[in-house]
This record gives sequence, C-alpha cells and structure tokens, in this order.
Amino acid sequence: MYSISAEDLDKPHAVCIPYPAQGHISPMLKLAKILHHNGFHITFVNTEHNHKRLLKSRGPDSVKGLPSFQFETIPDGLPPCDPDTTQDIFSLSESTTNSCSGPFKELLTKLNNTSLSNVPPVSCIVSDGAMSFTLAAAQDLGIPQVFFWTPSACGLLSYMHYRDLVEKGYTPLKDESYLTNGYLETTLDWIPGMKGVRLRDLPSFIRTTNPEEYMIKFLIQETERSKMASAIVLNTFEPLEREVLKSLQALLPPVYAIGPLHLLMEHVDDKNLEKLGSNLWKEDPKCLEWLDSKKPNSVVYVNFGSITPMTPNQLIEFAWGLANSQVDFLWIIRPDIVSGNKAVLPPEFLEETKERGMLASWCQQQQVLSHVAVGGFLTHSGWNSTLESISSGVPMICWPFFAEQQTNCWFCCTQWEIGMEIDNNVKRDEVKSLVRELLTWEKGNEMKKKALEWKKLAKEAAKKPGGSSYVNIDKLINEILLSSKTTRQY
Repeated sequence: MYSISAEDLDKPHAVCIPYPAQGHISPMLKLAKILHHNGFHITFVNTEHNHKRLLKSRGPDSVKGLPSFQFETIPDGLPPCDPDTTQDIFSLSESTTNSCSGPFKELLTKLNNTSLSNVPPVSCIVSDGAMSFTLAAAQDLGIPQVFFWTPSACGLLSYMHYRDLVEKGYTPLKDESYLTNGYLETTLDWIPGMKGVRLRDLPSFIRTTNPEEYMIKFLIQETERSKMASAIVLNTFEPLEREVLKSLQALLPPVYAIGPLHLLMEHVDDKNLEKLGSNLWKEDPKCLEWLDSKKPNSVVYVNFGSITPMTPNQLIEFAWGLANSQVDFLWIIRPDIVSGNKAVLPPEFLEETKERGMLASWCQQQQVLSHVAVGGFLTHSGWNSTLESISSGVPMICWPFFAEQQTNCWFCCTQWEIGMEIDNNVKRDEVKSLVRELLTWEKGNEMKKKALEWKKLAKEAAKKPGGSSYVNIDKLINEILLSSKTTRQY
C-alpha cells in the first residue's frame, strides 16, 4: 500500500464512477486523468466484473494505481458471467439502480475514514449520468456531484425528451406493424436544436409496444435526476453541437462541453498515467504495423464497438461486401460479436482477402483512426467512435445498432455531412457500393473535405490555453469541483 504524504492528504478528492460498459469507462478514465493532472486525488470505481476483465486484458499492473490515483470496486448485483462477454445493458441498468447505492455509500465511508484509508476526504463525485444513485450519497455528504453523460449532446437531448414522447403518445407503439409501416419516418418539429429529426433517428428504446418498457422508465428517471446535479459534463465541443448544447442549457444545471477528451489528454504529460488503461479486451499491436504498409487514405477501418452484436448472416454479408469492394480493410471482430455464436468467416473470404485485409479482435482505435492510411470508417455510430473519427478527419459509413447511435448517425449524415447510412438489413452489394463510394468516388472526397474541417475545429477546441473545451475544463474545476482550492497545473 502506498503511503500518502501530508501534502497529498490536503488534495481535493474526486470519486469517479463510470457506467460499467467499455464505451463509458474509457472517457471517464480520460476525465479522471485530467483531474488528477490538475491536482486531484482520484478514486476510480469499477464493478468487480470489469475489474476482473481489466486484470485479464491488461495485467495486474493496470489497476495498481499511483499514490494519488487508486482503483476501487463495488458489486454490480448481477450473477457472475464470462469475463470476455459484455453484460446485457438492460439487466445492468436495472441492477446498478437497485443494487449499487449501498455498496457505493459503504465505499465512501471507508474512504472518508482517513486514518485507515490513507487518502484525503472525498470532496466531489463525478459519476456517469446513468448512475444517478450516486446523487443521494453526494447530498448526504454535502459535496458537489457532477454527472458525466458519455453520449453525444444530441443523444442526451433526445433522452431529455423521452417523457414528452410518452406524454404525446409517440411511444409505446400501438403494435409491431408501426415498426415497418412508415410511422418511424414521422418528422418532429418541437425539439429545439434538432429540427427535422424523425422518430427513427431518436434513441431506439422508444421502438417498443410495451407500456412498461424498462429502458424508457430508466432514462426518464436518470435525466430527471440530472436536474439536481451540480453540473453536467459532455464529451463534445461547442462548434459541433452548438444548437443542441444551447437547448440543453435551458433544461439542466450548467452544461460543460469538454471534448474531445482524447485531444485534451495531449496536454497531460505524465508517464505514470499512461499505464492506466481502460480497454477490456487485449489490443493487437500488429494493426498499426499493418497500416504502415498501406498507402494514404486507402484503408477502410471496420469496428462495430464494444456492445453491438450481429447475426451470422450479417457477418457474412459484411465480409463479402468488403471483399467485393476490392478496397483494403482493417476489421475488428470482437470475440462476442455474433450473438450466442463464435464468429466464423468463410475460408473462401479469408483466402480472397489475405493480401488486402487484416482481422483483429481489438485495437488502439485512436491511433488507428489518426493513421494516414485510414480513409474511411465503417462504424456502429457509438459516440466515442464518432467523435474520434471526427477528430481524425475520417468520414463514416454508419450502421447504428441501438440507443442514441441512431441519433449520432442522423447528425453525421444530415447535419455534419460526414456520413452515409447503411441499411440495418445489411446486404453485400450495398456494403460494396458504399465502401467504394467512401474511398474512391466524388461523394467520399466531399465528405473527407468536410471531415477535415471538423478535425480542425476539434483541435482548436482542445487547444491550450484558449480552446473552448480547455477553458470549460478550467471552469468546471474552479466553479464546481473546487471551493477555496485552486490548484492549477494543466
């Protein structure tokens, strides 16, 4: 156990607790590192399940922490399962809501017993917006509580209007036919900042006929509780979602756009923090070596994120679409990408593409997207992936699966002009056509120019000292997280 100095015991102490899924853990860890670099002691709270996954993928040193950056765990309330498998989001949301409050409060009590814990008293809580059970603990201690919503601002704004969608009768659907009869094409004109959005572009949980749909109730509950937080943090930047952010400011406590966090991390020059990683799957370093052998803008990168599943048939259609495009590709295929089955690709596909395709189970995505060889991204439109693609100037083919991925896709295709949507019922001919259009045709060139414009704006937002997101981090720390302490290193 580390021994904390008297100086360290006087530091502000932020407890950071992400929602226990890969796409939430990664941005929270980046924010925690930035706070640490600003003089905070950090306690980063994973669930026991994800703690085991980190140990398996990154080794025991990955969670040893530092004298002023430590890892703790709480149970998630779910039965044990395969450590290589992502837990069911519906079950996880219900379980964390019902099971985590008690263990979290016990952890805070342990941390605040400074003579035994050897850490400063907890001075603020930064929790995922979907972990609002933490609010009661912050209120009990009388300390600031910041909610970090890891979706896009447009995704959060959509969730903020879930109650309106229920009250106006848009959801639940009358019956299953409403999924296919054109009803989801209905355009909404009453959500400020999202003019022209269709029902099908809103987060997918509304596509239900069940009046007791848990995820709708859960998200209404979480967004309502967000109104009681000290502040809301979003991993986006002001020029990208300006109108949406303005709309959110009218509904919530102070909203701070502090992204792209991975660009702000470039100001954090601390070798000790670099070993603290968040990937729950082991990364394959050969991906970058393979890209080094390819020409600029010649490779389509394919990754459907940490949760999106697909059927065996969808896997085959994507495979032959990529093969028939005659374009070089780097395809990340998670161990659990095919629901209930092992991902098996035809030997004929592997033989045909062995000279121009690389398959891996996971990679360092930020480095891949910023590699000069990558000219396009076939993505599930998760927010981390979307923002990293925007920040790298890489246009996208969007295949949204669930939640606010649909909303991100709509903004990419219609508002930011850097994406093309692929039909959910994926067919190899459409995959082939869109991949070739993205990398070799005029529309792809136009999208690339637009993506490079957004890349420039993203870098400006993260620039030191006057970028909007850099300034907002400073405001978040000094206006919300600190009272009399004004430690400033970042």
